[in-house]
Amino acid sequence: MTATLAGMLTATRQARILDSLRADGEVTVEHLADRFGVSLSTIRRDLNSLGAEGLLRRVRGGGSIEPDREPFSAVEHKHRDDKQQVAERASELVSEGDVVLVDIGTTTALFARQLRRRRITVITSSLAVIDQLRDDDAVELIVLGGAVRKNYKSMVGALTEQALAQIRATTCFLGTSGIRSDGTVTDTTGMEVPIKRAMIESSRRVVVLADASKFPGVGILSVCGAEQIDGVVTNGGADPATLGVLRDAGVEVMQA
Repeated sequence: MTATLAGMLTATRQARILDSLRADGEVTVEHLADRFGVSLSTIRRDLNSLGAEGLLRRVRGGGSIEPDREPFSAVEHKHRDDKQQVAERASELVSEGDVVLVDIGTTTALFARQLRRRRITVITSSLAVIDQLRDDDAVELIVLGGAVRKNYKSMVGALTEQALAQIRATTCFLGTSGIRSDGTVTDTTGMEVPIKRAMIESSRRVVVLADASKFPGVGILSVCGAEQIDGVVTNGGADPATLGVLRDAGVEVMQA
């Protein structure tokens, strides 16, 4: 077996392990080894690798995924005016005919509302974005498949990642839990991180939507560094030092 094929099989197995965790919350090494027909040591390596990436929490004899700390309905009311400003400013970056990839999140849902009546294509894994655009005749709406996280109105998993590998967007508008002082874009939920990374890979341009409260925000998992994004849209009050780091990295900082 070639190294490339072995790597593909490992990646596919690890994606299915995450799908099992999303469905069951916690699984054992023995159950996973039996399911995938591999050794216990192989599954342990998979779980350790996924744990190192922050995609699951290792527990004795297996792995687990923690539930979301706050549901979408609670988060959407926080800093709503700031998020609205960011959404309106970001919408100015969209031109007729664009293919726009829109991430999950409360700010991106407000952003999607600003895209109504535009002759554009919107691709998304966000149920909240779908709610904003599904009855709009002007927008061509493409929905990515996947397992539904009802608590946060998003779709995740191997199916979502596979769909993203088939597309190419003009611009990806990425949500975030926070931007660290070194410019790292972060998130709080491990299962969303690979989706965000796949969105970045599928887009010619990446713009992060982050109101002032996201500097530094609450994210603990790294999504990408400043070198992988092209722009950040924020509003007044964002940490000047962090904005300076982003600018030094060549990121266009746009303030509402």
